Amino acid sequence: MKIWSTLAALFALALVGCGEGAKLLQENEEGGVVVYPFQGEQGPMLSSFRTDALALMKEKCGGSYTIVREGETKGRARTVSPIEGAQEIIQERRWGIQFQCR
Repeated sequence: MKIWSTLAALFALALVGCGEGAKLLQENEEGGVVVYPFQGEQGPMLSSFRTDALALMKEKCGGSYTIVREGETKGRARTVSPIEGAQEIIQERRWGIQFQCR
């Protein structure tokens, strides 16, 4: 039974890695808000999606931008079924960055 729980945990971690990446949530002519998921033990600053978020801001602004504020925002919970009949709820944490173009 222990091997099944280990396989289920590995499968769940793989699914978390397949979640949405950085996303431009709000935008206007002056800037916007970008959000991305992160794992608690890794933290938002070391998330690989942070690089994607910074690239989205640079693309939106055509170059330079200023970060107005950033912090944890509303996440989401997903239910996965790695093994038939078993369900696991995965809490996804998200980080938001509000920015202005220069």
